Amino acid sequence: MPDRSLPLWAGRTAALLGILILALNLRTAVAALSPIVQQVSVDIPLSPLIIGVIGAAPPVTFAVSGLFTPWLSRRLGLEGAVLFSASAMVVGHLGRSLAVGPISLLIATLLTFVGVGIGNVLLPPLVKRYFPDRVAFVTTLYATLISVSTALPALAAVPVASALGWRVSLGVWAIVALVALAPWVTVTLHRRRALAVARASDDESVEPEPALEGQLWRSPVAWSIMITFTLSSISVYAAFAWLPDLLIATAGVSPAAAGALLSLYAFMGFPASLLVPLLAARLKNVGILIYFALGCFIVGYLGLAFAPKAAPVVWIVFAGLGPMLFPLALVLINTRTRTHAGSVALSGFVQGVGYIIAAAGPLAFGILNQLTGGWKVPIFFLLVVSMAAFIPAIVLARPRYLEDDLARR
Repeated sequence: MPDRSLPLWAGRTAALLGILILALNLRTAVAALSPIVQQVSVDIPLSPLIIGVIGAAPPVTFAVSGLFTPWLSRRLGLEGAVLFSASAMVVGHLGRSLAVGPISLLIATLLTFVGVGIGNVLLPPLVKRYFPDRVAFVTTLYATLISVSTALPALAAVPVASALGWRVSLGVWAIVALVALAPWVTVTLHRRRALAVARASDDESVEPEPALEGQLWRSPVAWSIMITFTLSSISVYAAFAWLPDLLIATAGVSPAAAGALLSLYAFMGFPASLLVPLLAARLKNVGILIYFALGCFIVGYLGLAFAPKAAPVVWIVFAGLGPMLFPLALVLINTRTRTHAGSVALSGFVQGVGYIIAAAGPLAFGILNQLTGGWKVPIFFLLVVSMAAFIPAIVLARPRYLEDDLARR
């Protein structure tokens, strides 16, 4: 473990590059296909069912990956699991670009999302292993790059597809995933040599870490961070699925303006990613951040429900700040665990369970819209769901740790 006096780059340059480049790959597969689905459909007939499955696949595959990644990490090691993750993304991106039919496109897409889901879970424990002295700062860097990896493919997909074809537009992201492999090959080889030396000297620190996954349901810390993560994910997935339609119907904006407002909603993740991890590391009571996020949700949702035409930009800014709970959950995975095993298990639990619940958010929002014929009830659904933030705000107000919860029970 690096000494606290070491500069950021000292002795861990490859690990830092590996973490940041991996983060840059974690949303490209999600955002690269949907803007060019019409171009793809010219060569590969895509039924509404296939498009719907691909659209619903990210949270489901992320959830499944979250549940088995701790096991994979114990079998391959953190670094080996990262190599598996990046390799799956490389093969998946290439498979999508070479697909000859809807089934091969779907299989390649699912493989890519599995690689992404594994990477999602591994990033927090990787930060804890290599940057225990800079958890907040490195989390800020990689959370910001995750936001970039969401925005960049959406902007580039159509121009690249128009100029070079949809296969190039999808396949080019395999290069980015391939670049992520290089630093982790270096780190893995170095760590294996270090472990071999430690085993030869009977160093007890190389003993296998315990499996904690089955115990996390007993931890208030685990449940509180999972709820924090889930509330953010439900709002984000519902917004990306329904916000443009909602704004066109209630605020009277054009489709182009609705798209611009959705981009504004997504952009609000940038300041949150930059500031929230740093604030969380400095505040004794992180419940303050959760209450602030809840306040943003309340203002944004009430504005959209009762005065959508008055100030849609203002309501979108507030609603877009509410998901600051996402980077907060990421940093809490490390700051509320004492061990690498705890961090891996907690990351898998938070994202595995969180994404399963979040996958139902857009569906529930759409069903409520159909049943009521309007948008107020679906908005109130998100408002009521966001009120669950009071639970983690109370539990996480005190600096308690996952391992302490498990030891007491």
